[in-house]
Amino acid sequence: MAETPQNLESAAELKFGQVGIANLRLKRLDPEAMSIELAAKLASSPQLFSRTPVVLDLSHLPAIPAATEVRDLLARIRAAGMLPVGLSYGTTENETLALELELPLFAKFRAAFERAGEPAVQAPAPAGSVDTVVGAASTTPPPPSRRVGTLHQDKPVRSGQQVYARGGDLVLGKLVANGAEVIADGSIHVYGALRGRALAGAQGDQNARIYCQEFHAELVSIAGHYRVFEDLPEDLRGKPVQAWLEGEKLLLARLG
Repeated sequence: MAETPQNLESAAELKFGQVGIANLRLKRLDPEAMSIELAAKLASSPQLFSRTPVVLDLSHLPAIPAATEVRDLLARIRAAGMLPVGLSYGTTENETLALELELPLFAKFRAAFERAGEPAVQAPAPAGSVDTVVGAASTTPPPPSRRVGTLHQDKPVRSGQQVYARGGDLVLGKLVANGAEVIADGSIHVYGALRGRALAGAQGDQNARIYCQEFHAELVSIAGHYRVFEDLPEDLRGKPVQAWLEGEKLLLARLG
């Protein structure tokens, strides 16, 4: 048997990274309605939803569906143009189902969902920091956490590119384009237009925040809680904006 030369580089390197994954939470078991709604989302925002990885959340159904039913749901998600990658939540039933389907179980996957029709409310206006908060009552956001390492980038982040600041904050001097993704374990500062996706607190830091000079984001996320924007609120579109967590709620407000 031939021996592998000792000076050869290893054939593969396995690391755990951070990626943007959407959570599809079923409110009722209606495969046909789900297919129609997913097709509509893809048609409205193809750059955001086309081939996006999806975790299927069955936790809000009265009972966990049979494996055959879930296979049909997964096939419908693929047919809609998205890519199912696993199941969410770590109950015993889900774990058994995931094993039968040969899918990973994202036991700690969390997502913040907005209630339909929830009105915008006025936030307190302390020291010129917050004007309007969308989607929830607010208090003054918590102070940003201090971090040792900061990654600075002065070039635009183009469509299809990803920038990840591991273990610290991310400071971007230029545009984040549609279809681009910026990720940080700490906070994200964009001194330009934010048009793609921004995921702060990627390792679970709930004190992380997102700042940008021009808000056009497809998605913002802090510590796994996210909001997707098909239609931006008019009072935030193109404005300086900050995002932060208050409990389980991801809040947005104009700056200045």
